[in-house]
Amino acid sequence: MGIFLNRGNEEFDSVVHSQIYIDKTDILHFFNKIINTEQRYVCVSRPRRFGKSITANTIAAYFEKGCDSRFLFEGRKLSRYENWDCNLNKYDVIRIDLADIRATTETAEETLNRIDEEVVKELDENFPDIVDLAKDGIADALAKINDKTGAKFVIIIDEWDYLFRDDKANAKVQERYINLLRGLFKGNRSKKFAVLAYLTGILPIKKYNSESALNNFYEYTMTSPKGLAEYIGFTEDEVKDLCEKYQMDYEDIMEWYDGYRFQGVNHIYGPNSVVRAMLDHRCENYWSQTVAYNNLVHYITMNFDGLRDDIVAVLGGHRVKVKVRTYENDMTNFKRKDDVLTALIHLGYLAFDETTEEAYLPNKEVRMCFEDTIEDTGWDNVIRAVEQSEKLLRATIARDEEEVAEQIDICHRENTSILNYHDENSLASCITLAYYTARNDYNIVREMPAGYGFADMVFVPLSGRDKPAMVIELKWNRKCETALEQIREKKYVESLKGYKGEVLLVGISYEKRSENKKHVCRIERVTLE
Repeated sequence: MGIFLNRGNEEFDSVVHSQIYIDKTDILHFFNKIINTEQRYVCVSRPRRFGKSITANTIAAYFEKGCDSRFLFEGRKLSRYENWDCNLNKYDVIRIDLADIRATTETAEETLNRIDEEVVKELDENFPDIVDLAKDGIADALAKINDKTGAKFVIIIDEWDYLFRDDKANAKVQERYINLLRGLFKGNRSKKFAVLAYLTGILPIKKYNSESALNNFYEYTMTSPKGLAEYIGFTEDEVKDLCEKYQMDYEDIMEWYDGYRFQGVNHIYGPNSVVRAMLDHRCENYWSQTVAYNNLVHYITMNFDGLRDDIVAVLGGHRVKVKVRTYENDMTNFKRKDDVLTALIHLGYLAFDETTEEAYLPNKEVRMCFEDTIEDTGWDNVIRAVEQSEKLLRATIARDEEEVAEQIDICHRENTSILNYHDENSLASCITLAYYTARNDYNIVREMPAGYGFADMVFVPLSGRDKPAMVIELKWNRKCETALEQIREKKYVESLKGYKGEVLLVGISYEKRSENKKHVCRIERVTLE
């Protein structure tokens, strides 16, 4: 077994015998359908700690002819398909982990030299008297071997985009690397020796002048995962099964690690964090331990018009429009705020709704990363807004109506660029942002079906939180008392079915026609038995 060629199946064997293993071997059914077709070139991008290397291990163990992997796949999801073993251990597999090689070389140039030299050397050892070690690069060597022996290869490159992230300012190295990839995967020569190409990393394939450098690849990304969405992370059913096995509260796990939504798959969880939470039997922020976290402050403080407002908006629980198609898929060529937001989507710091083209914070774990990072940004006004949000929640629970109105006034004044008042929906945006830190203790639902209508906002305490529930009704250019009357008359409290304890009925109004243009608040208390 080599380092690059036919490494064996031990890595996948170790994965399936881990304490927690989620069977996603059915992804191989997808690869069995596209192997040796025009769709054979695949690039799957997703954030760190989202199982990229495990998928690469799975693919390598299945296709590699240098080992016997039947015992690893029999009885698993893949084996449910007819002819599931049609390509089992049938091809030579070249696997390159760019991050591992870069970590053992001093420069990016040495990384590329090592790949070229050592892969060709292993090919020569396995197919003697064909390769010219002094002249041939990888693509030349593979073409010669295929011509002489008919051998065909599956080529896997893990962390394919590492040089674009770690050596992002080295344009010369990046160009050389792209040319290496073009030699492997572009043109008719490639089709003869490569039956399948699988690239995986954080970024999609780099664009030059709005066109992909490898435009024959089919890409599956965090902005458009298409039919591979369920393999990006753990699904809802998979997480529920783990919660039952490890006796963890599913609602807590969902609050911490859920939040990624794709067409056809409504719930995708960060797999590393879920596994760690199960094994530790506690929910905490595992995301901050990833390398990408250290760069978050750099991205969110870039000097693009509207970027700060969008970051503040998503922190307040809102969604923001993002044009993801303009991003050139590198970490240096940012031209507008949409490029920064798109990079954050690919890094996993924002989730993306492909249908509405909106970005949002996915879960509590990621939100905590943003909160911690803001302390290093110099955004004093944002830090102050967080402190005011905490003060607002305390005032609401204490039923201090004047203080609540004052804090909402402050939130409105300090965020006028993103909170232009036009109607009750605009007022709701202000309230959501003002109560930003309440998300640590509440599930906040807007337009919740209740009684004979829809309650504007309902705050349901999270499990284990000693907080009162709250029903908030908003009025635009109408008296605040009208809001409380509507809560009572339409029986909005009925939205809290099964809840027992204190409920605060909160009416908030903003009379634009009044002379002082102030918010007004009225709070009543009821108890559900």
